[in-house]
Amino acid sequence: MLINKTNKLIIANDIVIRKSFFSKLKGLMFSGFGAVEDKAHIFVFNKPILVDIHMFFVFYPIDVVFLDSKSKVVELKENFLPFTFYFSTKKSKFFIELKQGSIFKNNICLGDKLSWNC
Repeated sequence: MLINKTNKLIIANDIVIRKSFFSKLKGLMFSGFGAVEDKAHIFVFNKPILVDIHMFFVFYPIDVVFLDSKSKVVELKENFLPFTFYFSTKKSKFFIELKQGSIFKNNICLGDKLSWNC
């Protein structure tokens, strides 16, 4: 479960942790829309980095939330469209891929603290 501890809202009931190189490489490519329906895909890095992500072979838009090493929101990308790139401007230890509209619906803001359990 992914929770916004700042505003006490549940963002997603199910999570997928992506730590391995291949798991992160594949991401949501070639997956159906159900892959993000009430799910959060959490990408984990060894240390905070600038993240470059793409939407090649992802056929629906998503929202992306970037977090620092303390799970604080440092950057937001709403409506990340298929077959596009995004280059983060803040270093992140985690980023989370969510269903389109999740940032707005759950009132996720810069500085919010998120938490999850497996």
